[in-house]
Amino acid sequence: MSINEKQKKVLVITYYWPPAGGISVLRSLKIVKYLRDFGWEPIVFTHQNPQYPLIDHSNFKDIPDDVTVLKKGAIEPFELFKKITGRRKDDSLQNILYIGDKKQSWSEKLAIWLRGNFFIPDARALWIGPSVRYLTKYLKENPVDAIFSDGPPHTNTLIACRVSKITNIPWLADFQDPWTQVDYYKDFMISKWADRWHKKLEQECFRQSDKITIVTESWKRDLESIGANNVSVIPWGYDEEDYVGIERKLSEKFTISHTGILGVDRISEPLFKALSDLCDEVPGFRDNLQVKLIGAVDYHLQEIVNSYGLDGAVEIMKHIPRKQVLSEIFNSQVLLLLINKSHNAKGRMPAKLFEYLRAARPILCLGDTDSDCSKILSTTNSGVTYGYDDYNGLKKALKDYYTRFLQRELEIDQKNIGDFSIRKLTGTIAGYLEEISRREND
Repeated sequence: MSINEKQKKVLVITYYWPPAGGISVLRSLKIVKYLRDFGWEPIVFTHQNPQYPLIDHSNFKDIPDDVTVLKKGAIEPFELFKKITGRRKDDSLQNILYIGDKKQSWSEKLAIWLRGNFFIPDARALWIGPSVRYLTKYLKENPVDAIFSDGPPHTNTLIACRVSKITNIPWLADFQDPWTQVDYYKDFMISKWADRWHKKLEQECFRQSDKITIVTESWKRDLESIGANNVSVIPWGYDEEDYVGIERKLSEKFTISHTGILGVDRISEPLFKALSDLCDEVPGFRDNLQVKLIGAVDYHLQEIVNSYGLDGAVEIMKHIPRKQVLSEIFNSQVLLLLINKSHNAKGRMPAKLFEYLRAARPILCLGDTDSDCSKILSTTNSGVTYGYDDYNGLKKALKDYYTRFLQRELEIDQKNIGDFSIRKLTGTIAGYLEEISRREND
């Protein structure tokens, strides 16, 4: 849909924007892509000089024609981080909490502590002041009907909160992950003082927001338990246009693929023990087995792979273009979904789940068997879930998948995945924007 003067306008505040790669950029990008279809003209505000861990220029294709993109810069602390940790200037930034090529050094631990206690709410905090001043001035001359922010980084959330408070423009606060309830919050070694400040800012955002959305039912209840109101669930989804041109050509090997970060909090030794034992017990299993780990992988996993004699069967593909990632997913025999081992993992729902669903291949999930992920796999008939330490269950499932692979019967009778179309979910977001903008005008 082209720009229409009758369309309402929404300011979308997001740190991640093309050429950013990885999963984090996709939530705001895909919503912006489809907002015009539902009567809303997006105006994007993003960082002038960001430090992105991954770059993917293919994401530019999803930016709507002639969309307004505003940018404001600020000092980024990552250059200081690289100096402290001894990294090269051209090193890409990875999740230093969970991913490493080696054991964490004292300098990396110091960087994590500084991040948790002095950069609040996150490492982009120095962007807040310049952004609020810039947007407050811009909106006086260029009014909008609503504000949409997506966090983390919750610097986005706090910018939107303060701009909404100053301008009285209604605000929808979207959460990919919670703030103080997120599973890695404690890993920043946050002091009591910093914890109080994080929670004070979080409550300020709850009070100011007119609507809150978050990706799962469990996390919705968690947010409500600490004071959030008017919370609804908008899960991650898949974009049908991403699959144009991808052909189904299933691997001739028994290929098990995982995409995305595979950190220390997602490693299952029983899984690799089961694979190793099947290699010894089932004729032909070792020759047919191919495990593809696509993305950043913690060094502990490589050690486990080697210890079980699986190094010849496991391929680590660190960074490949997104289109290739989707092709690998589409043509794998089985897809591996690993949920974080954490106190709130019941609500953890990786974005890759929906890419897996669209690929229509069997999904083997490791995590809480009563999680939100597990429920979606069950209701869509797309896969099964086992606990991380369920060696017997995992071994049985893998053997069953392999038997069906040999019989050319490794298919699934999938149901109701259309509800997770990003375009459809954007329609729901647009409805919420309409509600809060009407409320402001009443």
